[in-house]
Amino acid sequence: MSLNSVGDIEPELEKCRNSIRRLEMEVNKERFRMIYLQTLLAKERRSHDSQRWGFSRVSQGERKPASLDAHHQKSDGSRCLPAKLKHTTALDVEKGLEMRKWVLSGILASEEAYLSHLEALLLVSLQALLGLFYCTIAHERGSKITIIVVLSFASQLGMYRAFVDNYKVAVETAEKCCQANSQFAEISENLKVRSAKEGKDQNAKNSLETLLYKPVDRVTRSTLVLHDLLKHTPSNHPDHPLLQDALRISQNFLSSINEEITPRRQSMTVKKGENRQLLRDQFMVELVEGARKLRHVFLFTDLLLCAKLKKQTGGKGQQYDCKWYIPLADVTFQTIDESESSPVPQIPEEEMDAMKVKISQIKNEIQREKVDKGKVLDRLRKKLCEQESLLLLISPCMAFRVSNRNGKGYTFLISSDYEREEWREIIREQQKKCFKSFSLTSLELQMLTNSCVKLQTVHNVPLTINKEDDESTGLYGFLNVIVHSATGLKQSLNLYCTLEVDSFGYFVNKAKTRVYRDTTEPNWNEEFEIELEGSQTLRLLCYSKVKQCRDDGENMDRIMAKGQIQLDPPSLQGKDWQRTVISMNGIEVKLSMRFTSREFSLKRMPSRKQSGVFGVKIGAVTKREHSKVPLIVRQCVEEIERRGMEEVGIYRVSGVATDIQALKAAFDANNKDVSVMMSEMDVNAIAGTLKLYFRELPEPLFTDELYANFTEGIALSDSVAKESCMLNLLLSLPEPNLLTFLFLLDHLKRVAENESVNKMSFHNLATVFGPTLLRPSEKDSKIPANPTQPISMSDSWSLEVMSQVQVLLYFLQLEAIPTPDSKRQSMLFSTEV
Repeated sequence: MSLNSVGDIEPELEKCRNSIRRLEMEVNKERFRMIYLQTLLAKERRSHDSQRWGFSRVSQGERKPASLDAHHQKSDGSRCLPAKLKHTTALDVEKGLEMRKWVLSGILASEEAYLSHLEALLLVSLQALLGLFYCTIAHERGSKITIIVVLSFASQLGMYRAFVDNYKVAVETAEKCCQANSQFAEISENLKVRSAKEGKDQNAKNSLETLLYKPVDRVTRSTLVLHDLLKHTPSNHPDHPLLQDALRISQNFLSSINEEITPRRQSMTVKKGENRQLLRDQFMVELVEGARKLRHVFLFTDLLLCAKLKKQTGGKGQQYDCKWYIPLADVTFQTIDESESSPVPQIPEEEMDAMKVKISQIKNEIQREKVDKGKVLDRLRKKLCEQESLLLLISPCMAFRVSNRNGKGYTFLISSDYEREEWREIIREQQKKCFKSFSLTSLELQMLTNSCVKLQTVHNVPLTINKEDDESTGLYGFLNVIVHSATGLKQSLNLYCTLEVDSFGYFVNKAKTRVYRDTTEPNWNEEFEIELEGSQTLRLLCYSKVKQCRDDGENMDRIMAKGQIQLDPPSLQGKDWQRTVISMNGIEVKLSMRFTSREFSLKRMPSRKQSGVFGVKIGAVTKREHSKVPLIVRQCVEEIERRGMEEVGIYRVSGVATDIQALKAAFDANNKDVSVMMSEMDVNAIAGTLKLYFRELPEPLFTDELYANFTEGIALSDSVAKESCMLNLLLSLPEPNLLTFLFLLDHLKRVAENESVNKMSFHNLATVFGPTLLRPSEKDSKIPANPTQPISMSDSWSLEVMSQVQVLLYFLQLEAIPTPDSKRQSMLFSTEV
């Protein structure tokens, strides 16, 4: 339907007239309520004055002391109360009635203000009908266009429900009308509302959006007012049962729509009548004079507020203490040069992993106590909370810096570029609507801080202890991801993607595609194998490659798009690839995923093809090759040392799975061109091939026989006994295993020498290689495999993995490994590698 003729417009005008008539009826009802409240208030005042001064009305023109009528004698002839008690009771009644009078006065003032707002809305409708603008909007549904009249609400709860349901559409309608017609926009931003406080002839200015919110706000305010009025109404007052019924009906109605009134749940009214909405809140780590502090950050439509959660004492509820705030109009993000003067202190990986071990141990104890119904659960949960809180503080290391207009800077630490970009985007978008700076009085700041308790959407620090028992613990195992292609780019870019997954409450970068240059439709088709440790979310970030680069290794490439998907255990249980598309900022990236639980992915299966190298015992390979160390190990190490020693995340960042499989096939086939293939491949694929070789050995490099001894030896507390035990165990390994390990150990130490560039410390390398070199065969593993839960994993997995990491870390940290056996020493130095 079009509105190009008089015949088309007349039906729409009639709809507007009907809406205005309904609105007029509501305004008249509000006037009646206001008159009724005025009468009721006057009656309350007269009753209060009579009781206060000791008179009650008997008949026309005659008064007598109220004490003679009301207190001298009861109706049953009994004696009156003692004078002191009678005086106390009278005072209590007087105070109660005094409060009731003030509550009623507040209701009357609220009704007067609400009536003014309704009259203003009615004026807008009349102006629109007279021709200034049609307050309607056309929505196309299929081939039909319907006209939605914004102004439709009533005082009855059913009508209020209709208004609440339509509130979001109404606000969007008003915004589109303002964009389409400048005259309407001017009117809607300068609506005059009669204000009793400013004098009879004074008018306050309000926007149309503010007025539209008033009926929504009234739904919740009415419940609060009824509660206050009932509280100060004596139980023997005739209004008491009526107020109880009204409050019950109002609460039930409010409860039914509470989840849908987002503007009310996330907003508060400021003094100018504007609506301050909460856009986002999150627990974050702030860096204050070199110390890490846990904060709750609230982003409102006009300011950024950083608060500290106070400790609850004396049975008090949750409270916040404001540390600082910045109006959004004043928020700036520090540039690289400005932030270089305050580097982020790095926490050693060893310290973080030691904390993870403690967390896993406590979780195991909690599970045992649940089974045994022990009485120390509260103490264990407290310990778990302390350890997880500490890990939450020390894990993030990526700086997110903001400043106010005076240049005062504040630094938050986050774990992912994804989160940092999210905060920047939402702040920049909101700054387009904030043009003026302002300051809050101490009272306004206190009120805002107090409101955060009710407005917050994130109620708990993201700790395991705060999760419900039936919540998913995440996935443990390996996720194969194929990044296929991207579409929707509007200009040719040098594009690449990174993949992140969460672990222990923070996100870690796990894989990176190659850079696809000068194209709007990159086709990577790269497969990655990502290890998951309790992961629930996969994040993908698309970057545009730039030439500029930071000395500290921080990525300065431009983020073009970002998105994430939840790793849903039921949908990932199948063996087939799951295809999905991540849509982000108009760009779509196609992915395929397949998950293998750790119970199945880490099985050491002997190869059926004994002529190859993968899945074949290391002794058989070295004997066939007439060497001390397998050729695949030597060639991979040589290539990595040639061009991968300064590669950021070498051995940690996943290589392209298809390249790794190609190299595997070449080594198994004893392809003479394998060196040429390696020289043309990404160095991360070569590192991945070396890790895969050790992972697929039918028996671990440290052997099944000695595995338990190594894990027990590393747990010894006496350093001398530990060194003696560990070295003797190491020298007990079969010759090919020992020589291969020593060759690899020297290489890993050389990699760690470049830690300042490649970010791979001893601990990082031990985390990558420890389980690969020590994990026993399935028959000797202590790790439980529950066929009914192929995706979940108990924390004993984590404990065993941590033990494997500690064994390798111990040998990496030893300056030299003595070899007392002269025969063995000669073999070490004569190894043909």
